[in-house]
Amino acid sequence: MNQMRLRMRVAAMAREMLVPGAVALVRSPAGEISTSYGTTTVGGRVPVSLADHVRIGSITKTWTGTVILQQAHEGKLSIDDPVSKFRPDVPDGDHITIEQLLNMRSGLYNYSETRELNEMGDSNPQKVWTADELLALAYSHPPYFPPGTGYHYSNTNTVLLGLIAETLDAKPLSQVFQDRLFTPLGLKDTLFPASTSSAIPDPHPQGYMYGNNVLTMGSPAAIPPEMQAAAKAGTLQPNDQTSLNPSWAWAAGAGISTVADLASWVEALAEGKLL
Repeated sequence: MNQMRLRMRVAAMAREMLVPGAVALVRSPAGEISTSYGTTTVGGRVPVSLADHVRIGSITKTWTGTVILQQAHEGKLSIDDPVSKFRPDVPDGDHITIEQLLNMRSGLYNYSETRELNEMGDSNPQKVWTADELLALAYSHPPYFPPGTGYHYSNTNTVLLGLIAETLDAKPLSQVFQDRLFTPLGLKDTLFPASTSSAIPDPHPQGYMYGNNVLTMGSPAAIPPEMQAAAKAGTLQPNDQTSLNPSWAWAAGAGISTVADLASWVEALAEGKLL
């Protein structure tokens, strides 16, 4: 893919998804190309750039999973261990393995699908969630299936893995990531923020969402068709979500990085520099 094709593809996708700004970077044996589109705010004039910091969402899971596999390599745990060995409070934890947490096959309910979490995200976006609060939400609902008999994407799995990683390394997860991943790879623009912080380092764009969390709880996870039509027509404006506290996602999605650091992360992971 050449520079012009990349630029056209990113611009078309951003317009289709009603995203005010986007950046893309492709790194290959043939070299590196990048492009940017749009602005840091809706209707703004400041262009986005490759230096911008963004919340990376569930890419954070690849950090957590990598740390767990490193700890397994070091003999601190086995992926065949039951989660009850480290967290005796997990329902049916004697029959849920670390591997099933990693593979989203534990059956544990996804706390992100609870009405309680979504209502709080709308009414009090600055709430600082603890991992135990998130797990309590999950445990208040029955599992999707017995361990190992199905698949369901659940942030509950990765929050548990984050707690286990902290316990085995005897330090906060932010420091675990820094020591094991960010420092060795020289990821200087990557961080795992304190749960009390909603800040993003400068420079950064604003983040937006149409509608609210409760509206997008169904399947598909999208606002109603009439709202989508209004958004495309420009009569519905998105809500600024930049200051939403990411503690609700913690080990499953609270990371912050830049496009260049993410490219370096993926390259290292794929080439076996970490495992």
